[in-house]
Amino acid sequence: MTWRSPLALMRDALQGQRARERELRNLVSNLPYEGLEKAKQPNRFFPSNAIKTTKYSLLFFLPMNLYEQFHRMANLYFVGLAILNFIPVVNAFQPEVGLIPICVIMCLTALKDAWEDFRRYQSDRKINSLPCLIYSRREKRYVERRWKDVQVGDFVKVLCNEIIPADLLLLYSSDPNGVCHIETANLDGETNLKQRTVVSGICPLPESFNAVVVCEKPNINLNHFKCFVEKPDKDKVGASIESLLLRGCTMRNTNHAVGFVVYAGHETKSMLNNNGSRYKRSKLERKLNIDVFFCLILLLTMCLIGAFGHYLWLKSLPDVPPFLVPDSNGHLDDPSLTSFYMFFTMIILLQILIPISLYVSIELVKVGQIFFITNDMDLYDEETDSRVQCRALNITEDLGQIEYVFSDKTGTLTENKMVFRRCSIMGTEYSHRENGEDFNRRLFILKTDDSPFSNLDNSLRGFIFFIYKGPDAKRLEILHNFYSIISKHLGMETEVIPDQKLLEQISRAESGSGRRDGSRGMDPHLDFFLALAICNTVVVSLATDHRQRVSLLPYERKQTGTLFQRKSNRNRTLSEIPVTDSSKTDSRADSNGLQTHSLHPQSAALTAALEDLCYEAESPDEAALVYAAKAYGFILMARTPGSVTVRLPSGEELVFEVLETLTFDSNRKRMSVLVRNPITKEYVLYTKGADYAIMELLGTPYKSIAADTQHHLDCYAKEGLRTLCITKKVVSENEYQRWLGERKRARAAIESREELIMQTSVQLETNLTLLGATGIEDRLQENVPDSIMALREAGIHVWVLTGDKPETAVNIGYACRLLEEEDLLACTSILDCTLEEVRRYGEDPRNVDTAPNTSLVIDGNTLAMAMSPDLQGRFVDLAKRCRSVLCCRVTPLQKSGVVKLVREKLKVMTLAVGDGANDVNMIQAADVGIGISGQEGMQAVMASDFAISRFKHLKKLLLVHGHWCYTRLANMIIYFFYKNVAYVNLLFWYQFFCGFSATAMIDYWLMIFFNLFFTSTPPIMFGIFDKDVSAEVLQGVPELYRTGQGKGDYNYLTFWISILDAFYQSLVCFFIPYWAYQGSDVDIFTFGTPLNTTALFTILLHLAIEIKSWTVVHWIIMVGSVLLYFVVTLAYSALCVTCNPPSNPYWILQSQMADPMFYLICTLTTVVALLPRYTFHVLKNSVAPSPLLQGRQLDRMDGSTRDQWIKEWRGFRGGMSVKRYELSDPPSPTLETPADYFPESLTDADLTGDDLSLNVITRNHQRDVPT
Repeated sequence: MTWRSPLALMRDALQGQRARERELRNLVSNLPYEGLEKAKQPNRFFPSNAIKTTKYSLLFFLPMNLYEQFHRMANLYFVGLAILNFIPVVNAFQPEVGLIPICVIMCLTALKDAWEDFRRYQSDRKINSLPCLIYSRREKRYVERRWKDVQVGDFVKVLCNEIIPADLLLLYSSDPNGVCHIETANLDGETNLKQRTVVSGICPLPESFNAVVVCEKPNINLNHFKCFVEKPDKDKVGASIESLLLRGCTMRNTNHAVGFVVYAGHETKSMLNNNGSRYKRSKLERKLNIDVFFCLILLLTMCLIGAFGHYLWLKSLPDVPPFLVPDSNGHLDDPSLTSFYMFFTMIILLQILIPISLYVSIELVKVGQIFFITNDMDLYDEETDSRVQCRALNITEDLGQIEYVFSDKTGTLTENKMVFRRCSIMGTEYSHRENGEDFNRRLFILKTDDSPFSNLDNSLRGFIFFIYKGPDAKRLEILHNFYSIISKHLGMETEVIPDQKLLEQISRAESGSGRRDGSRGMDPHLDFFLALAICNTVVVSLATDHRQRVSLLPYERKQTGTLFQRKSNRNRTLSEIPVTDSSKTDSRADSNGLQTHSLHPQSAALTAALEDLCYEAESPDEAALVYAAKAYGFILMARTPGSVTVRLPSGEELVFEVLETLTFDSNRKRMSVLVRNPITKEYVLYTKGADYAIMELLGTPYKSIAADTQHHLDCYAKEGLRTLCITKKVVSENEYQRWLGERKRARAAIESREELIMQTSVQLETNLTLLGATGIEDRLQENVPDSIMALREAGIHVWVLTGDKPETAVNIGYACRLLEEEDLLACTSILDCTLEEVRRYGEDPRNVDTAPNTSLVIDGNTLAMAMSPDLQGRFVDLAKRCRSVLCCRVTPLQKSGVVKLVREKLKVMTLAVGDGANDVNMIQAADVGIGISGQEGMQAVMASDFAISRFKHLKKLLLVHGHWCYTRLANMIIYFFYKNVAYVNLLFWYQFFCGFSATAMIDYWLMIFFNLFFTSTPPIMFGIFDKDVSAEVLQGVPELYRTGQGKGDYNYLTFWISILDAFYQSLVCFFIPYWAYQGSDVDIFTFGTPLNTTALFTILLHLAIEIKSWTVVHWIIMVGSVLLYFVVTLAYSALCVTCNPPSNPYWILQSQMADPMFYLICTLTTVVALLPRYTFHVLKNSVAPSPLLQGRQLDRMDGSTRDQWIKEWRGFRGGMSVKRYELSDPPSPTLETPADYFPESLTDADLTGDDLSLNVITRNHQRDVPT
């Protein structure tokens, strides 16, 4: 290595910084410079692929760790006092002794940090040493290197199932179509495959690559990448995220691919998004800091009293006492100066008034709480093999103080497993009633009590599904085959039973068109299903490909990936639909004796090939539409970047050339695919999207069809279905060529590329021809209504923020019991009028003593106006008067805005729960963010504080674990303050009898051991294991959760009561021994030992009174602390002969334990000190028992008695007044109505109320409920 001057190194550093900060980077191949020194490498300014996530180095660990620890004010406080103790004029005891507590705490913290950093070092070394293939110009081949050897400008070859080492621009793929598939589960949690395409027109051979890659500066956006490749002839080829292979992703279904390294190491998108654990300060921690400040004021006050008392004592002396030793000059300090010194000495003596171990104890308690949360089997989801994750380690107690819950709908309240249910084509509606009724036709529900199969599966306890169709001898076999599938909700997700009328229409269209006469594409029914099969980004693969998504067992299909990815043999295609004309069909009987028919007989080999097709979609909606097209015989066979192959019902396969794909974005609310019809040779644009985004783009001749379709869409929305419009457009040759030129220019642009590309998309999507619309069902998750009802009974306001239409959202709101039939449903468009109406309703004398039952429904446009600065106050005033709020048609930005508005204006604790990338802003804006690991990847989980797999888990997470975490931690903190104040005051009261000279009657080592060892473990155990109420009662009586809301158990009143109690107990613990030994000749440590012992008993028994549930752990810790005290004190008294001259604690405790007076003092003092607290608890629990006490009384009852009491108690509190809501015929499959409950159907008159103005709709249906 050649020597370089410092000036040259500094120049290179500045050049490198400027190169890394440029908005655009020019990258060239490293091959021509292979073997040259680093100074001659063109890409030397960019970091290598080696990563380093450690915080410390071996050399600088100590100073850096100390620097971090001193960011905590408590550590600075205690270190400052320890240093102050080294000053002779103010020291209170031996300087070395004062360093022990803070050194122990900081050493433990340093060891923890060192262990965590060592684990990060091991992980970094393992990742950096992973093998990869890099092209070598010398060896003319790809050679094996390590990840850390990869540099920007290298050519890297990635094999199938290998992890991509850096961000690569894809130049070559072994796939003949120039595509490769990657799995981004390691990056964003999404298990569905992503398709990437090579940069067209670029030579993939490394040694022939002489172009310049111009790309943007690294950023964290995983969905966007701006780049172009400039050839030697200055021709520019644009590239986007579709050609970028991200570090950490896995290559799938592709033999190998070659890429050019554009970002390496810490500049890769995966590393830029790796922010580690989230840190938030909990509400309780903020309150704790205020109380620490109060303790500091109390400490300063006591020290001022001590300093002033010392001044008065010195002034009262008639002459100089012999114990005041002058300096070397024989000079004594002035009393005022001595008092000033005494102020600092008193601070050193009474410093433990600020609990030094409190923060460490809180961290340990939270670790224990997180352990129990993550290992709760009730929060484990067997289907996805996932349990709750705690990603923010310091806000567990906030789960017990939530007042507002903001929830997404799709994928959060619903399964996000879409099933095709209805469609409308050219203004004609096809109801597909069989889809909703087929499950009931084939399954018969029996009560378990009378069933011999009650022990088959506990996951569906209470019911058994029995198939009655088919021969009797096959019933049990069929039951076993389908039972596990049904129990995991996999039975009907992709099943589509074609509508008979639509089936006949397609058959006529097929038979009425020739083989190649060009007329087939003109039939709208065929175009409709062609659009469903073509207009998507579904990846088609075979079940025998490299990655298996589904494993089959004899009686079970268990899925490990996203649940909308299904093997196609789960569908019933056109060949499986019963038809009446048997002369035109080919009949077969399956193994279960069920008859299937085919319009076009197929060979066994072809049928097997179709069954091996596997569809993997980026969204469940696309998968549902592809399966719907397949059910009608329009089977998506293959997809490449340049073509899509569709098999028609006739058996003919058409290969459509894909000219352009206009991907979905949140602004356009639609996606389009431009293809060339292989028969008509026309350019056809198929578009699907939201109805409000499509209807305004239709051509004039189709307005009448649009009116009928809009009516059908409204009906679908009222039934809770998700709606989409399907259109087409025939593009002329000239129009296409003109548009293609603009599209290429937009793609090659670096600045404003997304805006330019969107403008070209909007330009093409005009004058569309409406084909029809679809209605897709998204079922509610299991136990969602019960969970929302429990949250509402717990005093939590539930808001649902969704992008769905108001009709759909309101329907789901009733289905999940967010809305109730007796609610005053305010659909606001005029804010002031609605607010006045709600106020008038609340002021009605008939509603004064009742719980608020007003619900608000507001759409996105109205919400945008309501959140303007001049209307925010009135909107919040209206919202807080409502029990629940439903926001429709809202954007992701509006979701986060609503959360911030409510949190800041009402000063309440908020929680946001969602499952998709569009919920990330909302999750991060709330005090507590909950991510659901659902069908839309893991973006929400990665941005959240806690992650769950089902919405129903939120009930126990909040009502049980949230309540426990808050009450445990709040009571532990209050106890810590009490313990320290009570013990410090013993030293303070003694100052009145020693001239305020900062003398201690307890040995310094025993004082340190008292807080560091003797009384440190019991409160930690208390904070981890104590249960005030059992989990069964907390879930059965959700109202108990209200005790933690608002100020909760830890407030100024409870804090100051505990401080006053500590003052009283310290007075008792001091003066009873003082009066007992008054007039005797006992020495200072003989007097102090009973005080120390009674303080230990009093403090531990005080905790025993507060403990609500005793376990073996409690007994071991409590008894162990007492034994540890006596063992250590006896040993110290026996061994310490000259530890603390001139007074030494030698043999003090041994002598005391031989004196009966010692036992009498300890017993009497402890009883008198704890008697007021014990009496207060007895009177409070007898005269005015709290709800929590009643809950503990329930725990002592047997199960049946407890359940009956809970039912009566909830009925008294109003919890039983909520009734189920059911849609009118046909019933929506989203509802979870019990089998033994069949309420009457609502009539049209019931659904429309005219009691209020147009802004407010009253729903108050009183219906007799069968009992």
